[in-house]
Amino acid sequence: MSDAAAVRKAVVGASIGNAVEWFDFAIYGFLATYIAANFFPSGDDTAALLNTFAIFAAAFFARPLGGFVFGPLGDRIGRQRVLAIVILLMSAATLAIGLLPTYQAIGVAAPLLLLFFRCLQGFSAGGEYGGGAVYLAEYASPERRGFTVTFMAWSGVVGFLLGSITVTLLQAGLPADAMSSYGWRIPFLIAAPLGLVGLYIRLRLDDTPEFTELSRSDDVAAKPLREAITTSWRSILQVIGLFLIFNVGYYVVFTFLPTYLIKTLNYSKTASFTSITLASLVALVLILPLAALSDRVGRRPMLIAGSALFVVFAYPLFLLANSGSLAAAVTAHCLLAAIESVYISTAVTAGVELFVTRVRYSGFSVGYNVAVAVFGGTTPYVVTWLTGATGVMAPAFYLMGAAALSLLTVLGLHETAGARRSSTVAA
Repeated sequence: MSDAAAVRKAVVGASIGNAVEWFDFAIYGFLATYIAANFFPSGDDTAALLNTFAIFAAAFFARPLGGFVFGPLGDRIGRQRVLAIVILLMSAATLAIGLLPTYQAIGVAAPLLLLFFRCLQGFSAGGEYGGGAVYLAEYASPERRGFTVTFMAWSGVVGFLLGSITVTLLQAGLPADAMSSYGWRIPFLIAAPLGLVGLYIRLRLDDTPEFTELSRSDDVAAKPLREAITTSWRSILQVIGLFLIFNVGYYVVFTFLPTYLIKTLNYSKTASFTSITLASLVALVLILPLAALSDRVGRRPMLIAGSALFVVFAYPLFLLANSGSLAAAVTAHCLLAAIESVYISTAVTAGVELFVTRVRYSGFSVGYNVAVAVFGGTTPYVVTWLTGATGVMAPAFYLMGAAALSLLTVLGLHETAGARRSSTVAA
């Protein structure tokens, strides 16, 4: 198989599996209002929605545990095997959520079981994103690494968009009572066949050339997690800072804003769907060309631009969203997605490039998943609470603060674009 064909096969395998994972993970956010009604006592819609987002956040706190387990496992037994395991776990947990009895049927056991399976989703996701990014980085040429690795970010948006479309088609095709009663379960049940497709594809993949060479030379780390923490702790901290605005921006744009348009700005679900669909399409169009640009101009200029744009434009764009015009709100949503695209087009590659082959899966997964847990999964809950407590502009200030902290991290990074990595020496 030619190098180009091998890279294409790797991209397809990692991207399809990742899109399936993020379809599973995203539909929870799109179905938040239905889940709140079915798994918590009636009477206070805001409290139920906050509890639903709290469980959404709890799943993210399980992600570092997944990173601590699957990262070292991937550095010991290989990237491909772990990627097959995590998609199987994710799909099984999502299917189980679709089959859960409601609060009305089994009382408090319902939200507890929901919490358990959401945490199992988070645990499996802790090995997914970092593993896929490492897998693609180790197949890519240095000259096209940014473009190749960023298929992870691109396919994640695809998964979110497919989740949104699935939920919206069900809402359009089912009566409101039917959607509340059983329709919300259908996207979760779809996880089983999608997971089998992703598993089939990943089982047919080879492991990466870099890990294969590491194995042949008997240079696989015996204790990769300990080695990563002791030798690459600075890089792990840099990944956490790097992915602060990545995650806050991602979950504001693709998870929080659809609910914000409905609950805060009082637009219809159809309007919210139109907005998230257009915002997702903007991201899908921009992410890969911007990633290719990072291979030419470097990672730092793209990351500086993305974080600085959030600092400057988050407040004006939320003012625009709150102007009372649906067209203005959708425009603001799309522009926020465009800014997020600038940043996420480069951040994954920049993070992976900070680590050597021996500890790359462990180091990147730990840093990435800590950032997701602290700054990603909490975002819908925090901005929902802040909006209710302080006003409709709270999400803008949250974005600006996160972007400023990530910008400081980026300014301390060395340029890594085009660098040739070694299994024992950092790029």
